[in-house]
Amino acid sequence: MATLAEKIQAFLDEMAIDAVEERVVEYVIREVRNGRKLTDALKDPYVKNRLNEEKLAHVLENPEVVTVLEEQIAQSFKRRDFGLLS
Repeated sequence: MATLAEKIQAFLDEMAIDAVEERVVEYVIREVRNGRKLTDALKDPYVKNRLNEEKLAHVLENPEVVTVLEEQIAQSFKRRDFGLLS
């Protein structure tokens, strides 16, 4: 059975992880709005050094990230630029 100190530490650790995840969400949104592809932003050391695969999945499920991706897709259709040609 976990002691009170262990439970508090686990809670604080989870809070710290959530803060890191939120900063990565902000970073990804900023990079995509600046015209970068999502896959490129996700390969950045800033992202890779801060999140494991599980936490990265949470970032990709974030409604703000989904919204910015939808905006990027809509712009691609308006420009008729789908990134298929080199």
